[in-house]
Amino acid sequence: MTEAAPMIPDQRRESIVQALHRERVLSFRQLSDLVGVSQMTVRRDVAVLEEQGLVQATTGGAKLLSRLVLEPSRAEKATSEIAEKTAIARAAATRVRDTMTIYLDAGTTAQAMRPFLEHVRDLTVVTNDIATVQTFLDHPSADLISVGGRVDRTNLSTIGRLTRLTLAELSLDLAFISSSSWDLGHGVTTPVEAKIEAKRAAVEAAERAVLIADSSKYGRFAKYRALRLAEVAEVITDAALPDSAADAIAATGIEVVRA
Repeated sequence: MTEAAPMIPDQRRESIVQALHRERVLSFRQLSDLVGVSQMTVRRDVAVLEEQGLVQATTGGAKLLSRLVLEPSRAEKATSEIAEKTAIARAAATRVRDTMTIYLDAGTTAQAMRPFLEHVRDLTVVTNDIATVQTFLDHPSADLISVGGRVDRTNLSTIGRLTRLTLAELSLDLAFISSSSWDLGHGVTTPVEAKIEAKRAAVEAAERAVLIADSSKYGRFAKYRALRLAEVAEVITDAALPDSAADAIAATGIEVVRA
C-alpha cells in the first residue's frame, strides 16, 4: 500500500486552522497527530499562524484567535468548510424566485449558490465578486450586473466608495451578505475597512437581507463593524452552530436556519 505523501507547510497550517475552527483549542500533541509531524514542527507552524493573526499559542497547545486580524485569502476560503457552504448555499437559493433582483456578496459561500439557481428565470444577479461573475456567464437567463470599484486581488472582489455608489443606484429584492467573522454581540465585522461600504449599501438597497456564513466564523470579530446583526432578517448557517447561539439570535427576532 502506498503511503500518503507528507503535507507541505501550507497544507499543514490550513489543516491546523480548520481543526481549531472545529475544536477551538488543541494540544501540540493532538495537532502533531493530526498533521503527522513532530511537535517541534507543529510549534513552528503555530508560530507562523500566530504571526498571521489566525491562532494564539497557549501553554501546551494553540487556540483559535477570536479577533480576526487578517482576512483569509480566496484560495484559503475555497478549501475550507466546503460541505457546510454547499448546504448553506442550497438553503439560501430556495429564497430566490423568478424575476428577482438579488445581490451576492463577495465570497465562496455566495458563489456556491450558482448551481442551485440554474432554473430561476429572468433573474438579475448583482455582485461585487469577480469569480461569481464568471460562474454566471453561462446562466441561461440571468441578467448580470458586475459592481465596479477598487479591486481586492486577494479576494477577487471590488470594494470601496465606487462600489457603494453603484449599489446605491439599484433596487434589490434580496441581499445575501457573507462574512469571515460574525456573532450576536459584534455583528458582521471585517478587518478591511473598504469592505464595509459594499455590505452596508447592499443592505440599504434590499427589501430583505440574509447573512450566509458558516458556524466556524461565529464568535470571531474584526476591527470594523459592517453591520449589526439586527440589520439582517435571516441568518443561514450550518448545523454545527450551537443551540445556545441559535436561540440567542432567534430571541432578537432574526430567523435562524441551520442547514
